[in-house]
Amino acid sequence: MSAAHARRVALRAAMLLLAGLALAGCQQGPTAAQREAAAQAQAAAQRLEQSQQELKLYHEMLARKDIQLAASLGQQIEQMYPGTPAASAVARDLPALTAEAAKQAQARRLAALWDYQTGVPMQGGTQNTASINATRSDGTPGTIQLILRRHSAWGQSVYLYGQAPGFVCKGICRVPVSADGGKPQGWAAYLPPTGEPALFIKDDARFIRLLEKSRVLEMRVDLKQGGTRMLKFEVAGFEPADFPVLPSKH
Repeated sequence: MSAAHARRVALRAAMLLLAGLALAGCQQGPTAAQREAAAQAQAAAQRLEQSQQELKLYHEMLARKDIQLAASLGQQIEQMYPGTPAASAVARDLPALTAEAAKQAQARRLAALWDYQTGVPMQGGTQNTASINATRSDGTPGTIQLILRRHSAWGQSVYLYGQAPGFVCKGICRVPVSADGGKPQGWAAYLPPTGEPALFIKDDARFIRLLEKSRVLEMRVDLKQGGTRMLKFEVAGFEPADFPVLPSKH
């Protein structure tokens, strides 16, 4: 039985019951049980009609490829109208739809962790940057940033930037970096001679290549205040197109 046919049957049954009760009322008035039955039949018909309206909206969201809203509507139909043709219609595809909605939401969350600045006038030239804050254990943003920079005069750099007084590093130090839970590898790093609370990664090009194919990077650093810190960067949302190469000067 199609959803439309089921709806017509339910409405017809409700109307017949109401008509019968009206006729009985002309003779001696409906009993309490009859009034209750009539109310239940009317409520069932209204519930069926509402479920079909929700189902129509659900299909409209699917057609618009609004997976998030479609999944939310599908869950609402299952919860509010169990046993209806509308609930049956969404039941088959809803698990996959819900999983896709969660995947899209996660992708948006990861992309939103990055901040991009392009064509920014800076001392000595112009720069493009892509930056991301470390993620704390509770999921909130930390205060130390990982910054990718391309400067028209200074070239490309990768560095950590935190609060003063900054990082501990004598000369060329080694920073353990692991990708996606793998074995840590030591990366050469150094402090800037100008004294900012930053720590520069020496092999910036190789680091960016590692970042582009990773979901999570973890880096162990020593702070002048705070001791050793393990930094977690959820880098999977990085968009290379939003961190363009600056045009070369001729």
